[in-house]
Parts: sequence; C-alpha cells; structure tokens
Amino acid sequence: MEIAARTTFLFLFVNLILARRAIVSGAVTLNVGVILDLQSLVGKMARTSILMAMEDFYVVHRNYTTKIVLHIRDSNADSVQAASEAVDLLENYNVRAIIGPQKSSEATFVSDLGNKSQVPVISFTATSPTLSSGFVPYFLRATLSDVAQVNCIAALIKGYGWREVVPIYEDTDYGRGIIPYLVDALQEFGASIPYRSAIPVSASHDQIEQELYKLMTMQTRVYIVHMSSSIASTLFTKAKELGMMSEMYAWIVTDGITNIINSLNSSILDAMNGALGVKFYVPKSKELDDFAERWNKRFKQDYPNDSLSQLGTFGLWGYDTIWALAQAAEKVSMVDDISHKQRHRRNSTCFGIMGASAIGPKLLDEILHIKFRGLSGDFDLENRQLQPSIFQIINVVGQGSQEIGFWTAKHGIIRQLDQNGSETTNVNSMPDLSPVIWPGELHVVPKGWQIPTYGKKFRVGVRTSGYPEFMRVERDPITNATTATGYAIDVFEEVLKRLPYAVPYEYVALDNADSRSYNDFVYQVHLGVYDAAIGDITIRYNRTSYADFTLPYTESGVAMIVPVKDDTSKNAWVFLKPLTTDLWFGSIAFFIYTGVVIWLLERRINNAELTGSFFRQLGIAIYFSFFADRERVDSILSRLVVIVWVFVLLVITSSYTANLSSILTVQQLQPTETDVHELIKKGEYVGYHNGSYVGDLLEELGFDRRKIRAYETSDDFADALSRGSKMGGIAAVIHEVPYIKIFLSKHCKGYTMVGPIYKSEGFGFAFPKRSPMVNDFSRKILSITEGDAIIQIEKKWIGDQHACQNDGSIASPSSLNFKSFSGLFLVTGVASTLALLIALVMFLYKNKHRIRNSISRVQTQGGYGSEHADRQNQERELDYNQAQSMQVIVPNDPEDGTCQQEIEISTEFTSPGSEVQPSPVFASRETPDNSLFRIHP
Repeated sequence: MEIAARTTFLFLFVNLILARRAIVSGAVTLNVGVILDLQSLVGKMARTSILMAMEDFYVVHRNYTTKIVLHIRDSNADSVQAASEAVDLLENYNVRAIIGPQKSSEATFVSDLGNKSQVPVISFTATSPTLSSGFVPYFLRATLSDVAQVNCIAALIKGYGWREVVPIYEDTDYGRGIIPYLVDALQEFGASIPYRSAIPVSASHDQIEQELYKLMTMQTRVYIVHMSSSIASTLFTKAKELGMMSEMYAWIVTDGITNIINSLNSSILDAMNGALGVKFYVPKSKELDDFAERWNKRFKQDYPNDSLSQLGTFGLWGYDTIWALAQAAEKVSMVDDISHKQRHRRNSTCFGIMGASAIGPKLLDEILHIKFRGLSGDFDLENRQLQPSIFQIINVVGQGSQEIGFWTAKHGIIRQLDQNGSETTNVNSMPDLSPVIWPGELHVVPKGWQIPTYGKKFRVGVRTSGYPEFMRVERDPITNATTATGYAIDVFEEVLKRLPYAVPYEYVALDNADSRSYNDFVYQVHLGVYDAAIGDITIRYNRTSYADFTLPYTESGVAMIVPVKDDTSKNAWVFLKPLTTDLWFGSIAFFIYTGVVIWLLERRINNAELTGSFFRQLGIAIYFSFFADRERVDSILSRLVVIVWVFVLLVITSSYTANLSSILTVQQLQPTETDVHELIKKGEYVGYHNGSYVGDLLEELGFDRRKIRAYETSDDFADALSRGSKMGGIAAVIHEVPYIKIFLSKHCKGYTMVGPIYKSEGFGFAFPKRSPMVNDFSRKILSITEGDAIIQIEKKWIGDQHACQNDGSIASPSSLNFKSFSGLFLVTGVASTLALLIALVMFLYKNKHRIRNSISRVQTQGGYGSEHADRQNQERELDYNQAQSMQVIVPNDPEDGTCQQEIEISTEFTSPGSEVQPSPVFASRETPDNSLFRIHP
C-alpha cells in the first residue's frame, strides 16, 4: 500500500513539473489520439485531411501557445482493436482527446472509455443514432446523425408515389440504427416496409447473391441501401449481374455511400448507374476549391498505389474537427493537467484504474462553444452534433454523378436553392427535380413493384356464390385445376387485360366454402393464403382492418324486394290526394283575399253589380275570381289583379289535373310495402340471403330475430314472398342491389325493388394491406364501369336491365304541397296588395281638399271663439240654400237611342245649424262605363 501511494504521488509530481516547464518554455502540448481504419477509403481520406488541417491551422495561428500532438492508430476495422488502441492512448500517451473511431460499433465502446476518463471523444464518421450523448456526455459527433436524412428519403418515396420499399443494410450498429426512424418517416408519408434485408459484414459473394435472388421473388422493386462502401460495391456488382439494375427497379443510397461516390471504382459506378443518392450539402467556396486541389496532390503522395480519389464530406469534417479542437485547446490552461488515478495499478491497460483528466470538462465545454465557418460549412457542436440543414440529391450517371435537386426541412424537395418556399413536393405530383436517368437508362419513373415472372403464380382466391351468376367455381377432375366463371370473373379478367404488365395467376378455391363466411374468405388474404380474393365480396368497415379493397365494380346499397298490388280501388275522397292540406287551405285563403281586394277596388267606383247586402257583394267579388270572363270588372287595377290570379289558378288547376290523372291511371301497380320501419311496427317477417351480413344489419335496424328468415336461392325468395308473412312466408326480402337485379331478371312480374334503404359500398376485390396492386386495379375498374364493358358483362350474366318494367325504385306519388307554389302565391299576393295600395293613394290624392277641410273643421270645433262659429254657420246656410234642387241627366247607352232619363234628387234641409237629413231618391237603370254626369242646380 505504501509503495503504491509513493508511486502515485511521484507520478503526479513529475507531471506537474513537466507541465510547468512547458509553460515557462512557451511550448505547451496537448496529446490527441486518432483512431481510424487506415485500410479503408474513408480512413485514408480522413488521415490526409487531418494532417493537412494541423499544418494549415498552425501556419495561420503561429502565436498559439498550446499545440496539439496527434497520435494516429489503426483499428483495422475491428472494434476490439479500436478499444485496445484507445486504452493505450489514454494510459501510455496521456491523450486529452480522441478523434474517432471511424465506425459506430467502435465508437460505442470508446465513448464509454472517454466518459470514464473524462476525455472528449469526437467522431466525424460515426453516424448511428444509437450513439446518444445523453448516456455518454463526453462523446461528440462532428457529423450528422443518420436520422437527419430519413425525411429526405421519405420525401422522395412520397414524391414518386411508391407505396412499399425494402431497406438493404449491413447488420451492424451503423446499419440497424437508421431502420426504426426510416420506418416512422415512411409511415408518416403512407409508405411501408414489407421486408428488411440485413446483410452481415462477413457475408460472402454467394450469400449476397442469394439475398438478391430472394428480393427478386418479391413484388417490391424500390430499395434503400444503407451500408459501408465495401459491402455496397459487392452488392451493386451482383445486382447488375442478376439484372436488377434494369427497368422496373429503383435504388436509393444513403449519404454513407453518396459522400464518397466520386471516389469509387469505375466498375462500381457503372453497376450503380441510375441509382439516386442523398448527401449533406457543402456550399461551394474558393477556399474549398483551393483545398481540394491541394488535397488531391497530397493524397496521391500519401497513397501512390491507390487509384485517384476525390475529397469527400468526411474529409472536410475531419479537417474542421482539428481546427475546432486546436482552438479549444488554446483556451484551456494546462497547469492543472493532472490525471487522478486509482491507487492500485496492475498494468497499462487496466480499465479499473484508469485516471480522470483534470482538464477534460473544461476542454469539452470549450469545444461545445466553438463556432466558425469551416470548409464543410457552419461548424457548431453546441447540441453535441452538427445540425442538419440541406441535403443534396444526386443521380449516378456514367462514371460520376449529377446534381438533380435539394431537400430542406422548410421547402421539401426543390430543384434550386433559391426557389420559392411554396414549391414543395406532394404525393400527387412528381418531385421538383431535374430529369432522372433510371436503371436501364430509362426516363420513365419505375412504378416500384412487379409481379415476379417466375416461381409461384399470383394466387387468386375464389368461392362459389349463392348466386352463380356472380361466381361459380368448379374443379377439373382430370387436371385438378380450378376454373371459375361469372360476373366477378369477367370483371377481374377484363382488368388484367387492361393492365400495362402481365400477371401470371391461378385460381385457388376456398376450402369448405359452404361452412365459411365471407369474413373468413377475406381473412385468408391477410393470412397470406391468397394474394387476392375476388367475387361478390361486399366492402365493409370491419374487413378493411385486415385487407385493402379496390373501388367497387357494382352498384351499392341494400334495398327491399316486395310484391306489387293492383291499386285500382279508389275511395270517395281520392280527388283530395293531388294537393296537400296546406296547399288546399293556402289556395282557399288566397281565393278569399283576392275576392276581397276585387270587391274593395270595384266598390270604390260603384260597380253596378255590387248591390245588396255586404255578403252578397263579397260573394259576387269572389265569383269574379273564377268567372271573370262572364262578369264585368270596371277598374283597371281589378283587371290586373284578375289577370295575375287567373294565371296562378291556371297553373294550380293544370298541376292538380296532371297529378290526379297520374293517381287514377298511371299508378295502377303499387308496392305492398314502402318503408322498412313500417315492417318493424307491423311485426312482419322478412328474409335475407343465408350467410350474408344483412342478417346482422336487420337486427341493428330493430327487427326481432324471430322475424328474420334466411333463404338460399332466388326461387326460395319468390316462394316465400308469394305466401306472404301471415301464411308462413315473408313480406319483404332485404338484399343487396346487385343480387336484387338478378332476382328481378328471373321474377320480373309481381315484384319490385324499393329503396335503397341502407348504404353500402358495393362489391370489390380484396388485397393484402398496402398492396401496390390496389391502385392499379381501382383505376382499371373505373375505366370499365365508366364504359360499355360493364354493360356488356351485365347483359351477359344478369340480362337486359330495361326488360322488366318493375325493376327500379318505386315510390308513391307525392302530393303537391304549398311550398311548390309559394312563388306563384307570392306573385298574386304582391299584385293584389299593390293594387289595393295604389287605389288607396289615388283616393287620398283626389280627396285631399275635403280631408283638409274636415281636419280644419275638427280643429275649429275644438278651440275657436263664438264669433268665428257664427260666421261659419252663415256660410253653411248659404250653401244649403244654393243646393236646394239638383237634376242629373244621364245619357243612355248609344245603342238604345238618344233618350235621356232624368234623376230627380230632392233634398230637405233643416234650418242652419241643425242636423241635415238627406233623402235621395234614385230612378235609374244600369249605368254604362262611359256615363256622362251633368249637374243642374
């Protein structure tokens, strides 16, 4: 114990003395370890960039008092070797920072060592998301996490409309780390991953070839390659040999390969021709061009036997990392650089006694606060890794690559960086990219999937329907082959003819079809027994949870089949049915109102017809409303009212006559039932097809389960309907519309369809979830149903739809209601009211002087003196004396001659101031409209 304590104290004392001497002499050093795979292209590229960064930095910063010293080690692509080298650097070389290691699997263990010894570990090549700084705070990523590129890849998948992709990745921490994030991003855009191809690092050429053969047996033709360049080279070479770099295929490579794409061998680039790639975008600058030129010369000097390589993004990140570390080292005092080690020390590689760096926390803090503009762009490790900004999308063409666009989190996929932010990609349009040359040197976007032309055929599930017109399945006893015919089969085969590609298929019959429901039939697709299920399969909500359906190829809905009855017996009050109650009362109200208006207008001009009592005059006025052609109306306003009313009356009577005729003649045949809810109230029996979901639907609608009967064939339905609900049969059949058409084609007379009473989506074909064939089949079904093909198929299997007069929806003729004629009533009401107002205005205008005199007399009687009253009485007496006798001579009608009749009007007056008692005596006859009045005093 004492010896160990003395040794530890001596070691610390020596380090302190050496540090102080270095400060005094002005030559302070900071040891930095570098762990790279020096046999790989990335390792060689990074080593050249790091050495050049050391030289360039201290040429620019000659006045710096702290200089970092690099100790470069080779990991030989082995995680254990990388860890061993890290321990050696920490224990024997007293490094205060480690750059690297190169691979994510190596960085996992080395970052733990750095965390234990408080030595920052900075990797510019380990991109796996599993390396989280939350668990190892001394690990810094001077590059981007693989998570940053998944949204760019997903945007490409979305833009080109691909629904399924297969990731091909190396089976390491680096390869597996991106998969969960890629799955999430694709699901957000509506795409999925049906299969994951993991290739071991140690896989031989034969193993890679076998995996590619496996991929060729699948439908998906879009692949995302995420692996190191060494494995990717073999993969693409084999893919080209197997014909997978041809039309119908699409390949996307991640930035691990794209960053060094221009440094790959020409034969590998030729194999990758047509692939897309994404990589971190490095802005162009003069400094970058000058450095790239110097780097190419230096790399050729360092590795004269290697093929000429071009500077990649990893080399730029390595260069900027050295500059950031050198700046941070200058800001850290090396006086306190003492490692606190445990007292027991057995050997130089013992993890348990590893010391903790005194300047490690300070150095880490300074690195996190370093921000500058480097060759790779903005260098900022504040969040312990570089922040994603822009990704570049390239297309491998010939012996190199060409830029076709960019991706940003704000704008999505764009062709140029200066484009307006509103120009983003979407699922319904191609991404805004330059033209792409796809595998096979094609310019047409691959559809992303293909039916394999070898191996198993496309298995199509079929089953015999309760209506053989839709599907009949038979098995050949000699060849044991399954054959199917029917309406659904013709539609399916017509779709196959219209597809732009061939689909080798075979029909597979459902086992024990008689005892299995259609839900079980569709579920076989989910289990993988069939690649598709066709037939009279109703598209229902519960079935969409385990299968995808095409658009329906038949009409939708659930309706009733009911008998028809001869409705020839009419009751005594049938004449009231054409009009509703509100229309009857509304018409009567307007009859009366129009008559009153005419009476008021004619009364004003003393129409000779309006004599006698009040009710007699009102009756005559209303009579004018019906028979204006026989009776005379004198006022022009009355005539206008009558014209409008006659027009309204004509429309109402014509409509009444037409509707009454329809009730009495056209509608001889009536359905016995028109409302499904009336069937429930009456407790009637109803029928449905055995095995159909309609049975459950009837219970949901409220039918008693005991009132529901199942039948097998259309003849069974006809027999049950003919007997009726009270005779052991049924009152109605609740069925889907396509089946009803078949029933009516056989039993046209005596039955009809009422409804639909319930909405359904019709019949469709079932495919596995997210099957790429659903969209193609749906589009072709639309082209069939919108054209003449579906009509010919219906005629073949169902018959002529117009042959049966009862076929179709029948409903009772609706009575005409008040709302139907509200516009007409509004017109006549406005016309009558307006005429009445005009007459009132004319009356007030003609009698304005009398009205004024009356008003003045009222005012005089209420407030004037006796003198003024006497004067008024004198004037009144004079007027009475002058009007003692008047004679009115009225000329007769010119047709009656020129004789005239005198009307003597004698009036007896009382003395002035007393009540006036006029006693008019009339002796007249009918006065024509052109009467002339002459007054003789």
